[in-house]
Amino acid sequence: MATLKDYKCPKHGYFEARRAKCPMKNCEEEVMVVFLQAPGMISARTKMGDKQMKGLADDFKMGDIISTREGETQGNIKSRNNKFKKKDYEEAERHLAAKAAREPRPGDAAIWGGDNKFSLQGLINGNMIRPVRDEAVGVMPSQAGIKNGPTVDPRATMRDHENLQIKK
Repeated sequence: MATLKDYKCPKHGYFEARRAKCPMKNCEEEVMVVFLQAPGMISARTKMGDKQMKGLADDFKMGDIISTREGETQGNIKSRNNKFKKKDYEEAERHLAAKAAREPRPGDAAIWGGDNKFSLQGLINGNMIRPVRDEAVGVMPSQAGIKNGPTVDPRATMRDHENLQIKK
C-alpha cells in the first residue's frame, strides 16, 4: 500500500492522495508533489515547562536558559546577562583550584576496592597486598593468632534428618 503524499493541482489546489491524480472529476491537469510543513502541536505540559524555564531565567537575572538533555551543557552560560562578571568566575575557579591542591596524607596510598587479583593463598602467606609507601598493609595470620586453616564447626552444620542425599 502506498503512502499518502501532498500534491497541488494548478486548478483545484492542494490535496492528499496515494496517486498523483487530481481527485476532481474530469480534471486532467498535471499535479506536482509538494512538501508541506506540519502544524506545530504544543501541549499544555510543554507550555508549562517553557513558562517555568522563563521564570528561572528571570529569577537568576539571565537572558535565557536552554532546556537541555542529560549530558548536554547550557553552552556559553557565563557570558549571558547574569549578576556575576567574568572576573568573579575566574576568582572562584582559582579558589577551588587552591583548595583542591593539598599535602598528601598517610591514607592516600591505600588501595580501595578489589579487582579480583587477591587469593586466599596470598592472604595466608602474608603477601596479599603490597605496600605502596612505608605503611603496613598486611597481617600474617600467625600474628592474628590463627594457627591452622578453616575448619567446620559441627554445631553450625545441619544434619540430613530426612536422608535426602544427592546420588553420585
